[in-house]
Amino acid sequence: MKKTIIITGASRGIGRVLSLYLAPKGYDLIGIARNREGLEETGNLVREKEGTFVALPWDLSAEDSLEKLGEKIRDLTSTVYGLVHNAGVEYYQHFENNEPEDVMRILRTNLLAPIELTRILWPELERSGGAVVSIASLAGKKGVAYNSLYSASKGGLILWSEALRQEKRSSGVRVSVICPGYIRDTGMFHNGRMPPPRLLGTSPPEKVAEAVWQALEGPGMEMIVNSGPIRPLLALNQLWPALGDRIVRWFGVVDLSRKRIPSAQ
Repeated sequence: MKKTIIITGASRGIGRVLSLYLAPKGYDLIGIARNREGLEETGNLVREKEGTFVALPWDLSAEDSLEKLGEKIRDLTSTVYGLVHNAGVEYYQHFENNEPEDVMRILRTNLLAPIELTRILWPELERSGGAVVSIASLAGKKGVAYNSLYSASKGGLILWSEALRQEKRSSGVRVSVICPGYIRDTGMFHNGRMPPPRLLGTSPPEKVAEAVWQALEGPGMEMIVNSGPIRPLLALNQLWPALGDRIVRWFGVVDLSRKRIPSAQ
């Protein structure tokens, strides 16, 4: 029997790369996103690789509708082996200039939807001995100026995954979180059309897809995808946060984030 994997944010970017990477592995894929046309395009590309893909258009930020989404998923499959939380939104802005709808849209899409959808589908995941894989960000490990809402949502996703992994250790469900840095070729950073800080560099989206696959079939874990010397820097930041702030400024992260504010472009 094939394993059914649900991928949110599958209409474009890293979600599409994930779908194309996992399709040859023999999974049945269910892609979720707001963009129906994008989902259908992903599905066509997957089928060209002789994979299976079902498009399920849905607005994950509409949290009151997630129970209904769970019912739709159960109508499509009796087993859920993998739940990959990839959908995400970010909005660079001076903190005080964020509108209330921006705050809620980011938190609902990036944090509340993964938590709630996992809760709803937990019985199916437990029956299959499956996996929950959340794509967070290094912005959740070290907060990013002018992107504080995104950082908060991804930091919450990391800690929620860590707590759930400990709590459900004996359940048979593996809980993992992937923390990419700057990703080239596709995704939100690539779409910003700005060069990354030189010392941090970029990674190809296939590295994220490979990490997700390892998490789906391996033990619960936290994985960092980054080409630069990020692990020692994160360790320094834990010991000396003020030094971490200075290093981030020196690397040019703050200046890059400021340039990504819409009014600054």
